[in-house]
Amino acid sequence: MTLKKILSKFLIWRIRHLSTKNFIIILGGLVGVLGGIAAVILKSSVHFIQAFIKHQEDPFLFVILPFFGIVITTLFAKYVLKEKLNHGITSILYVISKKSSIISRTKMYSRVLTSSITVGLGGSVGLEAPIVVTGSAIGSNIGRLMHLNYKQRTLMIGCGAAAAISGIFNSPVAGVIFSIEVILTDVTIAAFIPLLIAAVVGSLLSMLLLGDEVLFSFALSDPFRTSDFGAYLLLGLACGLVSVYFTRLTLFTEDWFRKIHSDIYRAILGGLGLSFLIFLFRPLFGEGYDIIIYLLNNRAKEIMASNELFNSFDNNWVIVLFGLAILLVKPIATGITIGSGGNGGIFAPSLFMGAVTGFLFAQIANLLTIGNGLSISNFTLIGMCGVMSGVLHAPLTAIFLIAEITGGYTLFLPLMLVSAIAFSSNSYFESHSFYTAKLIKAGDLIPYDKDRQVLSLINIEKMIEKDLLTIQPDQKLEDLVAHIKKSSRNLFPVVAADQTFQGIITLDDVREIMFNNESQKNIIVEELMHKPPATVKSHESMEDVMAKFEKTGAWNLPVVNEGKYIGVVSKSRIFNAYRTKLRRQNKE
Repeated sequence: MTLKKILSKFLIWRIRHLSTKNFIIILGGLVGVLGGIAAVILKSSVHFIQAFIKHQEDPFLFVILPFFGIVITTLFAKYVLKEKLNHGITSILYVISKKSSIISRTKMYSRVLTSSITVGLGGSVGLEAPIVVTGSAIGSNIGRLMHLNYKQRTLMIGCGAAAAISGIFNSPVAGVIFSIEVILTDVTIAAFIPLLIAAVVGSLLSMLLLGDEVLFSFALSDPFRTSDFGAYLLLGLACGLVSVYFTRLTLFTEDWFRKIHSDIYRAILGGLGLSFLIFLFRPLFGEGYDIIIYLLNNRAKEIMASNELFNSFDNNWVIVLFGLAILLVKPIATGITIGSGGNGGIFAPSLFMGAVTGFLFAQIANLLTIGNGLSISNFTLIGMCGVMSGVLHAPLTAIFLIAEITGGYTLFLPLMLVSAIAFSSNSYFESHSFYTAKLIKAGDLIPYDKDRQVLSLINIEKMIEKDLLTIQPDQKLEDLVAHIKKSSRNLFPVVAADQTFQGIITLDDVREIMFNNESQKNIIVEELMHKPPATVKSHESMEDVMAKFEKTGAWNLPVVNEGKYIGVVSKSRIFNAYRTKLRRQNKE
């Protein structure tokens, strides 16, 4: 018996004996298991590679390996996987918006392989986005295998994302909230149960297989003091500005590298650039969680000691200047890694930027003896929350992630305050998050607008009617009358022999003269035709097409590409498609 027949029998049994609600909950648990295993595999592989590198005690390796990481990742993606590596979470949002939540099977393993190479060999990015893509792909493909509808497949994608974040940080609450804030935009109460189960299972698997070997954890030692309230206000503003700087410079650097058309040249140039930056600033190597741990424990001098160019300095103000330099350069390193062909995300870099921001804020205040002595560890943690909140536009995820990492809610009030201020100040300059900005600009993601969302699902090329009878401009009225007798439509595009669009004729244009024999023989079509109120292109968005219908009041518009006639699109046919899509979504 083939697997297809076994699956078919199982699905029939499921329909008879198991409700859809319970089935979705079970699938959520299954996605959680697989997502948790994927997180363990990715964490273990990267940490194994980096541990091996660090044991070599050869500073040259830290400089040369990032170059090879980007080049190998590019070659592997181009010639083995045969796919482009874009921002992982951005691609997931695109799939949900435009591809009916269907993610290719290769993404269930491709991001694990490529990010292991990039990050393991020193790429200045994080593992979170690749593992979210992996978990989401697992959820999507399980949904397809079990014949789930669009909305249920999307929920499985959310379960995969929740399991991935939960597994990689051992933070199930943050995993669920991340899935809701970033991946899923329309969540019902019923969807919480599968998300919760997926997140808990992912975290449990990570704990069982890796024990306490999470990316990082920290036990709070300093209490929260209400007297630091003013300092937290200023830190929130600083984090918001740093998040804007990080977003804009990272995207600018990425875009600059992607203008290089050759994948190989781009990878070589990016690899050399990243290696040079890491030669200057060793903390840019890899994800940076080891640097965060040093900052949390107020051991910044040891970071300086590991950097060959600065290990002779032992001054607090030099440490501050070194930290500021890292803060300025980190977005460039991240943009180079992603833009030149490496694979990774901006989740870890945003936490890194936040840690450095919080550390510098407290360190400078203490050196200037401003306040009563600020807690380095508390401000470092809260800085992480602030910058992450601004970059991802996910304040709740940032709050609960830091709360779970520290094992309690001692800093909950300052976390909420800084997260809110950073998010608000970032939103003043950046209307959309790092993940969604490009998609929204391109019209590929339409948040919080049901009408636009449904319109975006309609493909204009499928709406084009190509069976209308056309007529040439040099033909006579009697030829047009012959067309009218055969056609059930009252619109006739006028098209030259080379398919160049000339104009249109409607039945109303000829109604009064069409039965006049003299007119039929003497009047040519060119004298009767007129320009349509507007034309559309076959690649236009449906929203733009509907705007033209609204502006002109027309019911039919010709489709013309570069002067060539393609067909006609009608408002009534679009309305029918819109109604069908809307009913299907509501049913799902």
